[in-house]
Amino acid sequence: MKTKYILIGLAVIALASCEKDFFSTNSPSAMDKSVFKSADLTEQAVAAIYNTFGEDKSFRNRLCAGYVAINTDIEHSSKSEEKNWANYTTSSGTGDVSTANGKDPWAYLNSAIERANVVVDGIRQYSDTTNESFRYLLGEALTLRAFCYLEMIKLWGDVPACFHAFDGSDMDALYTKKTDRNVIYEQLRADLKQAIELLPWSESCPGNKANYTGRPSKALAYGLLARMDLMYAGKAMRPDVFTEGGTSACSVQYNVKDATKRQELYQEVAWACAQVINKEDYKLNPSFEDIWRDLCADNTTYAKSEFIWALPFLNGARGQVLSLSGLKISTNVPGHLINTVYNGDDTNTKVQAMIEVVPTFFFKYDKKDLRRDITICPFQWEYDKADGVSSDPSCFPGSSTTEKKLYTKLADASTLHLGKFRAEWMVRTYASNEDCIDMPVLRYADILLMFAEAAICNEFDNEVAAPAELYGLDAQEQFDKIRRRAGLDSKTLSKQAIMDERAFEFCGENIRKYDLMRWGVLKESLENTMNDLADLQEGTGKYVGRSDSVYFTYREDNSYAQDGHAYVFDNFVGLNIGDKRPAEFDKAQGWVAKSFYTKTDDNTGDVTKYLAPESYFLYKKDTDIDMHQYWPIFDVNIAASNGTLWNDYLY
Repeated sequence: MKTKYILIGLAVIALASCEKDFFSTNSPSAMDKSVFKSADLTEQAVAAIYNTFGEDKSFRNRLCAGYVAINTDIEHSSKSEEKNWANYTTSSGTGDVSTANGKDPWAYLNSAIERANVVVDGIRQYSDTTNESFRYLLGEALTLRAFCYLEMIKLWGDVPACFHAFDGSDMDALYTKKTDRNVIYEQLRADLKQAIELLPWSESCPGNKANYTGRPSKALAYGLLARMDLMYAGKAMRPDVFTEGGTSACSVQYNVKDATKRQELYQEVAWACAQVINKEDYKLNPSFEDIWRDLCADNTTYAKSEFIWALPFLNGARGQVLSLSGLKISTNVPGHLINTVYNGDDTNTKVQAMIEVVPTFFFKYDKKDLRRDITICPFQWEYDKADGVSSDPSCFPGSSTTEKKLYTKLADASTLHLGKFRAEWMVRTYASNEDCIDMPVLRYADILLMFAEAAICNEFDNEVAAPAELYGLDAQEQFDKIRRRAGLDSKTLSKQAIMDERAFEFCGENIRKYDLMRWGVLKESLENTMNDLADLQEGTGKYVGRSDSVYFTYREDNSYAQDGHAYVFDNFVGLNIGDKRPAEFDKAQGWVAKSFYTKTDDNTGDVTKYLAPESYFLYKKDTDIDMHQYWPIFDVNIAASNGTLWNDYLY
């Protein structure tokens, strides 16, 4: 059963208001020591951290997908012309993520951190930390605080470091200066190591936290430590010299200049991942498809899930993970998907699908890779209103112009949809855009691949040596577990193999951009991908032999419809290099041929090339891609900072 933490609002910890009497002893504030003498009240204080995740412009619909971690060499945003959402060129406080009323990602992440600070300080000062419930809640608050700080660093680079609750005694303490991110990394290392000591493995967590993917366990603390250490040891766009007030002297460089320290961090990654592998190797789901079916079906039993932590959203409340990143459902589909509510109109169900897959990525997959057709869908769900216009009834076996039907409609090359989140895999109703699917944060496959990467860190960084200790594990074997699950043979573990495998495994999970950043190859990867897209459009280079058209037939499958008829692709030819026009096309009824890379206007004869460089963008022209790796700190936040915040990177 889902827990309630996304929705709970607490008077006891109403930190966001910072009202004058909040810390008065006459009000039941979270810093009243009596709160932290009660495990139940302390749990409510922790729930208030989760509450910020469900707010509008927070993880509910901005930090979950669509607006973050794009563009990359495998994912892009469909939001607007020239993909400005990937370049973060607007900080004026008018955009979807920077609205000028304080309700924005920066504000909510800082609010979550302050609420975590209150819990951490309160438990340490007033609670009985020999009690397993208090120990768990302290470990949870430390882990949630670390998670929020890592999100902030990924989005903004250097951010304020504030690891103690504001107690009202010094009003200047309300304003914390932007801080070199390495200071924060070091604090998070200490915090997560303490969380590792405090948190049990999932099956031993107290009460309803046990065996549940929505609450942290020891494995999450280990996993976040490994993820952070790889960021810390890697590269980033950062000021050459950290300068208060800002500087234009910025470059991609190692976060840590000392190679010995970087080697220590890689060793720590290997250690942290090994602890999880040696304890929880059962968590690798043998079916890649079932990972996503289980997530969409709200299966949150830890022992049966590949997820180490998925941020929980409550059924019927908030969360747009699927809506923003799922398989597209056109706005005119009424209610004929199996998990939608039909209200008698044609505008009921919507999946916006802001994240799309870069088309060249489809061709990088091995044809035998079982992940490809789960991850990438060259279609969307469409609805035929039976008006004799919407679709050709001859395509659908036994259909007529008077039959309303749901069907998979072929996309064009520029709009390949992500298929890990699908409304048809849900087991409850889904209406409007609040799907309430849990947000993936860390799954076991990442543990395996982080371990393999740490084992060959010397290939990523020639100033360090491979770890001295691998804790009884073979790195090649951990890497091959992912390959075998995908239906593929072993591949020699190498830097390129890791970089490729992480793309194939984690497309659409808000990971790729930050991998490319820490490897120092974001700019190079985007530029190379744009060149590849031009070749794909023209059928040149490595794409010689691609088909101009896609050929397909439909079959009826009414398992997708609440009532009426549904049709899905049956035969499908034309996307793989070397595919030819099928011989059956001219002999059998029901075949359809659609141009995939171009569109010709029937009236003017003008040809639109979907992937032409002048119309398909992964980054804004005439800008330094590296300088725009991060969001700007929004004007509304800088204006309210009393001079403690500023932007670098030429913003």
